[in-house]
Amino acid sequence: AATCIGGAIRDPLSGRAYVYHAMRVTGAGDPTVPVKDTLEGKLPQRKLVTTAADGYSSYGNQIGLATGLVDELYHPGYVAKRMEIGAVVAAAPEENVRREVPAPGDVVILLGGRTGRDGIGGATGSSKAHNVDSLAKDGAEVQKGNAPEERKLQRLFRNPEASKLIKRCNDFGAGGVSVAIGELADGLYIDLNKVPKKYEGLDGTELAISESQERMAVVVAPEDEDKFMELAKKENLEATHVATVQAERRLVAVWNGKKVIDLSRDFLNSNGAEKHIDIVTKKPETIRRLGEGSVSENFEKLSQDLNVVSKRGLSEEFDSTIGAGTVLMPFGGKYQRTPIQAMAAKVSVEIGHTDATTVMAYGYNPYVTEKDPYKGAYLAVVESAAKLIASGASFDDTYLTFQEYFGKPGRVPERWGQPLEALLGAFSAQLDLGIAAIGGKDSMSGTFEKLDVPPTLVSFAITTEDAANILSPEYKAAGHKVLWLKPKYVDELPTKESLLAMFKYVHKLVLDGKLASIYTPTYGGVAEAVLKQCMGNGFGFDFAPSLSVEDIFGYQYGSFLLELKDAATVDEIYHETSILDAGVVIADLGVTTDDAEIRYNEEALKLSDLEENYEDRLEKVFKCNMNLDKDASETADVDISIPDYSEEEWIAPAVVTAKPRVLIPVFPGNNCEYDSAKACRDAGLDPEIVVIRNMTKQDIMDSVSYVASEIEKANLIFIPGGFSGGDEPDGSAKFITSFFRNEAVKNATMDMLDKRDGLMLGICNGFQALIKLGLVPYGEIRDTDVHCPTLTFNTIGRHQSKIVHTRVASNLSPWLMDTNPGDVYNVAISHGEGRFLCEESLFKELVENGQIATQYVDLDGNPTMDIQYNPNGSYYAVEGITSPDGRVFGKMGHVERWGHALYKNVPGNYDMGIFRAAFEYFQ
Repeated sequence: AATCIGGAIRDPLSGRAYVYHAMRVTGAGDPTVPVKDTLEGKLPQRKLVTTAADGYSSYGNQIGLATGLVDELYHPGYVAKRMEIGAVVAAAPEENVRREVPAPGDVVILLGGRTGRDGIGGATGSSKAHNVDSLAKDGAEVQKGNAPEERKLQRLFRNPEASKLIKRCNDFGAGGVSVAIGELADGLYIDLNKVPKKYEGLDGTELAISESQERMAVVVAPEDEDKFMELAKKENLEATHVATVQAERRLVAVWNGKKVIDLSRDFLNSNGAEKHIDIVTKKPETIRRLGEGSVSENFEKLSQDLNVVSKRGLSEEFDSTIGAGTVLMPFGGKYQRTPIQAMAAKVSVEIGHTDATTVMAYGYNPYVTEKDPYKGAYLAVVESAAKLIASGASFDDTYLTFQEYFGKPGRVPERWGQPLEALLGAFSAQLDLGIAAIGGKDSMSGTFEKLDVPPTLVSFAITTEDAANILSPEYKAAGHKVLWLKPKYVDELPTKESLLAMFKYVHKLVLDGKLASIYTPTYGGVAEAVLKQCMGNGFGFDFAPSLSVEDIFGYQYGSFLLELKDAATVDEIYHETSILDAGVVIADLGVTTDDAEIRYNEEALKLSDLEENYEDRLEKVFKCNMNLDKDASETADVDISIPDYSEEEWIAPAVVTAKPRVLIPVFPGNNCEYDSAKACRDAGLDPEIVVIRNMTKQDIMDSVSYVASEIEKANLIFIPGGFSGGDEPDGSAKFITSFFRNEAVKNATMDMLDKRDGLMLGICNGFQALIKLGLVPYGEIRDTDVHCPTLTFNTIGRHQSKIVHTRVASNLSPWLMDTNPGDVYNVAISHGEGRFLCEESLFKELVENGQIATQYVDLDGNPTMDIQYNPNGSYYAVEGITSPDGRVFGKMGHVERWGHALYKNVPGNYDMGIFRAAFEYFQ
């Protein structure tokens, strides 16, 4: 799971594109099944779902990739073989992309990680069916990931100076050196003895085919080799000339003077022998889902259905805000309970700003597709496209990519029927809607003994839209009318005319500003939509009495639920000829209410009861609410408020400057430097990002010398967030603290603070460094002991990523000059070690001195131990503290991850203004 996302990041990187947004969709069996019921030769489903989530999230969080949408599909067929798929979004300035045919004499440089035996046979291993012996025999096929190393690759490729030197590029995936380098040119000579190794003992074949991760192969002109090597070194990357382009059309790889590979390009281009198979399709079943029983009974079942219930405990493990471009949080509303249907993020630009937003969604229902692969795949395309429209995007310029997963077909014609039907269904949808599928993934390995995965074709759809037009699905106010637009259905599929008419008209309503929210019903029909839309802000819903049980709970793919801002829009929609002429059906769905109940005629259900089912179903698998933790519930209501500390005047610094310089040191594993530099630049500060190099002893000495000299010129030091080297296994920021304890760096830092009245800031991982150095709360770099405050692991036992509310308790710090005690700000958090601990006696001193800067608070602005608002369980809900004079400030929340039109579905004030205040301080 970890190297899955690593490879997905490197694929666009080979085109020089920077990945900034990711979606993860997985498939599993029921993870609540007791371990004793696990199949022989299999790991328990709970072990698989939790550890795979740990793997992906750990890699993504470390490298600094915002995961905008996380979902997991549950079907008994995925016990055969887990599904781990997804998609990433990347972009590059057009001018940075150079694509040329390599010429004889060009140099091939291997960049990044070293080669080991891990991953030998990985690609072929992941593409074969499993059996009871797989668990014991196939473990060596799995690669070992190293996210901080890949982050360096991203940084290098984002540098225009380096990117423009690259003629052609490949990432290392299946086949290792033999494929990654072998595909770069028609004629190649590879010296395997030059391939950097993790350890000795690898033979030529192993060096040629190992799929070790975090490596890239680039082709540069011979005259550009030295320059490229120099740029790589600045990014703390190992770079080695391992191959040369030659005129002869042969792939030659040599180890110890012996040719390990010597193949003609014409043979390689032949793609092997042709293969043929006869295919037999089966008669499809109806996909209709009938509504049986009362509305109350169906809602009770639905609120506990694994494919409907909350995945918040899973999703919050993934950083969703890194990059400061997230337009929609994974969960919206003031309670952060309504899941989004499509992820949306601004295109990542290093310098400057844009409101251009990419919007991506997926579509697939395993229970429909197993009954009829053709219709299931067709509706997967419809669902993915409709989710874009429901997020406020236009259908123009929409593209697709497919990921397919089937049982091993062998030579059985009937088993080949499933992929054929699914591909034909998806192709028909493309032709009807006029949209193309570009690239994709497929696997015919989903078999374990006699068990198969369900026929799987997942459609991913992507488009762009202005951030101003993006809508979130949670209900916005009580008393809003909700209309239901349904396409015309023929043989259980929506017609293309009705779909395209709706897509166009719904977007027109968005542009006219007439809609408060949109939702397109999926797996759980209208009922699931209404339940989830209510939860974000705690509203209720009153269904129109004319609706049937089947209307509310049946499949209604391609339809739209429109929450109208103004009742006058109702009449307009009912008379809109562009949709009526296309066969679209318009129905009254109901009205939003403020009593937190869902009502249908005489039936009424409390939203709180349904929410309890919805939130608790996976609580034991993906902990979220800690409602089973007795100690947590007992401390949630404890009064932990502290007196306000107000400052009205701040002493001017000894050095006043029009353009204060900020030094941002980037240690291996830091990943917030781009966001941090942009926040500083926007406030008028002058940031300099300095990469700390540690490949050799000399690199470390050079970095120490350079940083110490730059601190002498700087007015501020900002240690950004991330997962710095040394975080594992028992605490964070150890490498950073060691670096700052070096005598030269220590002296320069204290000179900046004491003699020039400079400022210092540490956010998240940077806060952990400041507290371990003693800079907070003591104001100096000193040895710390067990009596000093610290930051430790979250009480929930996992990474937390969400929006929290923080209250200013003291504005002693110049960083907080533009705030007042009592002010409440929303802020993004993303950390696994943010729990502040402090001895009672010292805490009282900090309160009296005004050094407790900020606290986590609930929706009423009260400090709390409730896990929903104090996500790490910090002592007295402390989120940020300062040095005695306030000029050193450490906090967990990422105030640098804020900008125009971000986090549109979580209302609040995000503009804390600390960078603006720092600029004003030096004026």
